[in-house]
Amino acid sequence: MDDTDVIKRIGELVEEEHALERSVGSGGPDEDTQDRLRDLEVALDQCWDLLRQRRARRDTGDDPDTASVRPPEVVERYQQ
Repeated sequence: MDDTDVIKRIGELVEEEHALERSVGSGGPDEDTQDRLRDLEVALDQCWDLLRQRRARRDTGDDPDTASVRPPEVVERYQQ
């Protein structure tokens, strides 16, 4: 997966997230929607992390293709 693929995936995830948020009524999201929104948030965090890894490796002369998706437990601990 190259940078373009990661950026495209981020766009797809954001689109789905926004569509779900728009579909939620005044009562708030149901449990399935909440679960999916949480899954999307984790997937987005993983994609952004992967993109940052790739760029950092490229900037230091390393091969960006050696970057890998980190598990949710890792990316969810990052400070914003």
